[in-house]
Amino acid sequence: MGDDTRPVFVSQNLFGGRGTVRVQELLAQQKATSIASVLACELEPGGSVGTHVQQQYDEVVIFNAGIGSAEVNGQARDVGPGVVLALPCGATLMLNNPGPDALQYYIVKAVPAVESP
Repeated sequence: MGDDTRPVFVSQNLFGGRGTVRVQELLAQQKATSIASVLACELEPGGSVGTHVQQQYDEVVIFNAGIGSAEVNGQARDVGPGVVLALPCGATLMLNNPGPDALQYYIVKAVPAVESP
């Protein structure tokens, strides 16, 4: 995953999915004006992340290892190294890892833009 000195959070059956997802916050105490969070994630073989809505932030998901599938707003697509998904606030996402290896990806959450008066 990311930096071995930062804690890893383990979630079971995330959003009604199945299996284990390991998540590590990479920004930790650092401040970034337009980035709320950067997460390194690993979905175990045979696991899934259930369908969920991006409720607070626009997100970019960047896949770096493993082969799987995603559903974005009900549209299926294959994911693997080099694939990037852009998820505006309100979009839905589901992930599935049918492969023999972990599906590894990063999630970058953007801070909502503040409109000037």
